[in-house]
Amino acid sequence: MGFFPLFCQSQKANLCSLGGQLPSIVAEGMKAQCASRWLLGMVFVLCSVHIYSLRRCLVSVDMRLLEKSFQEIRRTLQTKDTFKNVTILSTLENLRSIKPVDVCCVTNNLLTFYRDRVFKDHQETSLEVVRRISRIANSFLHMQKTLEQCVHRQCHCSQEATNATRTIHDNYNQLEVSSAALKSLGELNIFLAWIDRNHQETSAT
Repeated sequence: MGFFPLFCQSQKANLCSLGGQLPSIVAEGMKAQCASRWLLGMVFVLCSVHIYSLRRCLVSVDMRLLEKSFQEIRRTLQTKDTFKNVTILSTLENLRSIKPVDVCCVTNNLLTFYRDRVFKDHQETSLEVVRRISRIANSFLHMQKTLEQCVHRQCHCSQEATNATRTIHDNYNQLEVSSAALKSLGELNIFLAWIDRNHQETSAT
């Protein structure tokens, strides 16, 4: 029968025992109150399921292999980086307490950022590094398609999430294009940690 109907019946029974037969106006009031509480409960349940589904939107990529591909080129990328005191993804590190409903937005925005800007802007002469970056880029594309299918292309974006990704783009724009792309690739570990924390943590449940 469920919690809310049982609760309403018990409340009605208590009032009846105190005052005999309930007046019709009180009965109608009880019905409205119970209906409101039931609807509120259903909204809470549906919201919880929606947020949980976003957490369960696993990106179906072996993160260990992805991190291995990055670690194999990380030293090469960071050695070429001449802007040691500048960071592009620092905002992402500060979003550890972001609301679960915003995870979809931030993840999707960052996948788009790497797909449309970083991977396209980076100029690389080493074929081995190019192969590793291509492998990462293909994994990101697969992640984004999986994420979009999971949420039916409806990622909610709060102002906080929007501001965070805008700051990342602003940081990128402050550097020359090739330097910004190199810096962003060298900071992939920050984004990979974000993905691992927000999309992989429930995979075992």
